[in-house]
Amino acid sequence: MPLDPALRDKILASVEEGFAEQVAFTQELIRFPSLRAEEHACQDFVFRAMTERGFTIDRFKMDEAAIAAHPGGAPFSEFHSQAPIVVGIHHPREEKGRSLILQAHVDVVPAGPLDQWKHAPFDPVIEGDWMYGRGSADMKAGAGANFYALDALKRIGLQPAATVYLESVVEEESTGNGALMTHLRGYRADAALIPEPEYEMLARANAGVLWFQFEVRGIPAHVREMGIGANAIDAAYRVVAALRKLEEEFNVEKAGREHFENEPHPINLNIGKIEGGDWASSVPCWCKVDCRVGLYPGVTAKEIAQRIEDCIRAAARADSFLANNPPKVTFNGFWAEGYVLEPGSEAEAVLARAHESALGKPLKSFTTVAYLDTRVHALYDKIPALCYGPMGENIHAFDERVSLASVKRITGAMALFIAEWCGVESISA
Repeated sequence: MPLDPALRDKILASVEEGFAEQVAFTQELIRFPSLRAEEHACQDFVFRAMTERGFTIDRFKMDEAAIAAHPGGAPFSEFHSQAPIVVGIHHPREEKGRSLILQAHVDVVPAGPLDQWKHAPFDPVIEGDWMYGRGSADMKAGAGANFYALDALKRIGLQPAATVYLESVVEEESTGNGALMTHLRGYRADAALIPEPEYEMLARANAGVLWFQFEVRGIPAHVREMGIGANAIDAAYRVVAALRKLEEEFNVEKAGREHFENEPHPINLNIGKIEGGDWASSVPCWCKVDCRVGLYPGVTAKEIAQRIEDCIRAAARADSFLANNPPKVTFNGFWAEGYVLEPGSEAEAVLARAHESALGKPLKSFTTVAYLDTRVHALYDKIPALCYGPMGENIHAFDERVSLASVKRITGAMALFIAEWCGVESISA
């Protein structure tokens, strides 16, 4: 049943009352430079915040063998984070409502050259409505909203009348193994909500993601005798050209795919990192290229991996040098399939009511070609997986920022959603 209007107004007023504290909490999260494998201190901060709120805490590391055995598990590499997953568990006095997973990731992508930032990337400066900082939008504002949506209920003497799992994960930006590990640990609920920066909309469909690296070995020589050498970097360019043709094939295949066929370019191949050579006056004998490519829901990572290997193999056979020196291909990160959130679930209906109450407009949905941890809950938990969050800009770019007014609106919607989905009970018996 929809919330009583008086209760709705009390909850939204409580979000407003606690918002200054929420902003300060989010700034503390941003101050942690929680890059891949460097999330330990941030996760300790989250652990303490959960402990202060009286949650039952589970802090655990990832199980590489269990992840490797799962079809959605991504390969580990030397760069894989060893930081723990932290789960705070709220148990009601009496289990009356529907259970819920609230999840956020604390890992952030590298900042890049600092001189191209308006403010230092881990200094959460506020200018007008915008809070700046790496991870401000993606997604430490959402992590803070998870806490403060629950705090808003507590401030008026209420708590969810169902089990709530507050999950803080890592590896969202590289493999998705952190969210998968919560599934493998056994955490299940009736719905999941992840407040990624989704422009105050609900993610209806989500592309999968695959990471891979190819390495070309050349023949070194002094540049005065370039003809006797083989330039590995030049050869890598030729492989990239072949992969671009494969990318064109993937995008032609959008035809007939609901949610994707009207996207102008739904499958993106990104040449994300190139390393090669040792000396400007030596013909380079090695080159490594790191890539990321998307995949449609319903298409397996294994299938796309095979097509990538076939593409590189065919390009090598057609190349006079690479035919005898084929590139080595390694899958070294995301191995994640996409999903579609089918409309009609009660969880989406509750979120729609909460959104309209807090924002004063109907909830819209959209397709995103980025990776989302909601794929774990949609594909493997088989539950409504709602990805919905605030307005952000410059995500993965310089001067990343999040709208504070939007964060407040979204936190209000989340608090209303929790109250209706889980039900509420008095904190004291």
